[in-house]
Amino acid sequence: MSTKVHQLVDGHGLPLVTLITPGQAGDSPMFLPLLAQLRVGRGVGRPRTRPVAVRADKAYSSRAIRTHLRSRSIKAVIPEPDDQKGHRKRRGQRGGRPVGLDAADYKNRNVIERAYCHLKQWRGLATRYDKHAVIYRAAVVLNAVIAWTRRLSDTP
Repeated sequence: MSTKVHQLVDGHGLPLVTLITPGQAGDSPMFLPLLAQLRVGRGVGRPRTRPVAVRADKAYSSRAIRTHLRSRSIKAVIPEPDDQKGHRKRRGQRGGRPVGLDAADYKNRNVIERAYCHLKQWRGLATRYDKHAVIYRAAVVLNAVIAWTRRLSDTP
């Protein structure tokens, strides 16, 4: 059985939250469970659970995701797919306003892609040799720990 890795990463490409799902599961439905598990410690006080902005590709442009982000005052840097633009324009005034996209901020989305490329550099993760999802998840977490350790050792 194949498995799929879903991750939230910070602005430096370091993994914050990881979920493992069956291979046939879509990416978009996993976004809200990933966001629900987000906890970033601040040293003092409760951990932060609300990022300032979320960068994602067109696959994450759904009404449910945008509504959830808007209700939590999180900036969505997600482009609108052409089919959704067409549906909105066809509906006229009832279609709502066009989605605002900060194009300069969206250019930083390559951090996410580089994080996945770094993850796939591990042959066992790229080819999914492990039979059990628990073992596969352990390798993903180990990869994240190594990435965080390298980042912490690089900072002065």
